[in-house]
Amino acid sequence: MSNIYESAATTLGLFNSPCLTKVELRVACKGISDRDALSKPDPCVVLKMQSHGQWFEVCLCSGFVFSSTNRMMVFMKEHLIFTYAKTESIMCTLYNSLQWMLSYIISKKQLFMSMTSLKSQVTAEELSGNDDYVELAFSAKKLDDKDFFSKSDPFLEIFRVNDDGTASLVHRTETIMNDLSPVWKSFKVSLNTLCSGDHERELKCTVWDWDSNGKHDFIGEFQTNFKEIKAAMDGKQWECINPKYQVKKKNYRNSGMVILTLCKIIKMHSFLDYIMGGCQIQFTVAIDFTASNGDPRNSCSLHYIHPYQPNEYLKALIAVGEICQDYDSDKMFPAFGFGAQIPPDFKVSHDFAVNFDEDNPECAGIQGVVDAYQNCLPKVQLYGPTNIAPIIQKVANSASEEMHTKEAMEYFILLILTDGVITDMADTREAIVHASHLPMSVIIVGIGSADFSDMQMLDGDDGILRSPKGEPVLRDIVQFVPFRNFKHASPAALAKSVLAEVPNQVVDYYNGKGIKPKGLSDFESSRAFSP
Repeated sequence: MSNIYESAATTLGLFNSPCLTKVELRVACKGISDRDALSKPDPCVVLKMQSHGQWFEVCLCSGFVFSSTNRMMVFMKEHLIFTYAKTESIMCTLYNSLQWMLSYIISKKQLFMSMTSLKSQVTAEELSGNDDYVELAFSAKKLDDKDFFSKSDPFLEIFRVNDDGTASLVHRTETIMNDLSPVWKSFKVSLNTLCSGDHERELKCTVWDWDSNGKHDFIGEFQTNFKEIKAAMDGKQWECINPKYQVKKKNYRNSGMVILTLCKIIKMHSFLDYIMGGCQIQFTVAIDFTASNGDPRNSCSLHYIHPYQPNEYLKALIAVGEICQDYDSDKMFPAFGFGAQIPPDFKVSHDFAVNFDEDNPECAGIQGVVDAYQNCLPKVQLYGPTNIAPIIQKVANSASEEMHTKEAMEYFILLILTDGVITDMADTREAIVHASHLPMSVIIVGIGSADFSDMQMLDGDDGILRSPKGEPVLRDIVQFVPFRNFKHASPAALAKSVLAEVPNQVVDYYNGKGIKPKGLSDFESSRAFSP
């Protein structure tokens, strides 16, 4: 059985997938012995990553404490090897090597490892910031009067200056009528929109006098950047300059002053923030045991167990489970079946424990789920119908209990592997709408060649899913993927597609509830200045 498990992991190529975030790895070494009597140690670490089954060098860093920034996987399998060495002019003497998964490092925050006299510490930190928002507000005073019979009607425009020199409008304030000292309303904008995440990118700000004919009169302009705005502690003022007046008017000073009245950074917490803050992924598997899969003893069956080649159920299970398990501290996974007649009375069940222990349906690791699945097949009678609402409700009950606990830092992922169109669509829609309020996501992988067109409705990508009573989902929590689309795809494409939406679903839930990652202070969550 373990051979099938290892074969599937290798076949799926779980170690070669596109990146999700930028991560900084920091490595500190102590206790490196001096093996050369004529010179002192000159340590380095060679970081290697695996791609297409081959190891390649990402970076070589020297010194006892250093960091390296690379785009790496967060919610995928990324094999890393840290090789500790001593550099010399013509050779590199290896001390030892360590091999970890990036996801494992992230889930542990930091790792300590000892090898003889060598002690090392490896930490990972996400580098982003572009998803954060900022709330800004401006006012002005003593603006030039552009109207003959009344005062100016000023509004402010903020532009981001792009790399090619062009300018993109970021925000236009409302117009304040007949006022040379306007106070504009605050507005929120992402840092990605404001400055592309570059705090030193130039921002061009212009002030206009509004005219009903659309030919607004230019009052003045100034340049700044977000670094300057963010650093303002006593209120920041800019001279509003009209370049033409600077040339024509000898005693010209400015056309008024623009004042920053509010700068509030709103931290948008990431998936990595929550994982590093102690959030645990509770991974549950539900397997379709309906008769449409075919007799498991027949090689044409979707449940046929080949001695060396994993079936599609195993491939999908391992592809997703191998990734999720690093974010689960106890590595114990509940596994359920549906659509089968089970012993001893052989009544149909849609939420039975695959290990037949209803009091403890958990299996030890993904290998334990594989073993339980294979042991279960010859003991049950495949039957029907294909009802998945009961298993969604079962996991939702656990998620509901977690939501009301004090800690409330467990998120539930239900992986449903099924070969056919579900027969309890109304109940399933009702269950998903209910679950959308809970810390829970549902991944459905369609096995085989059935018509899965109705499944797209559950995914919600083409519209808002509603219960039979018309209640909409609070948030999109379902991802449907047909396995057949990935039979000839690149390695790990299935895992990438299946898990693509999960990080955002986790973030949407906790941000929506106003739950911050543990270990973050209020200052780290938001910083505001209001003079």
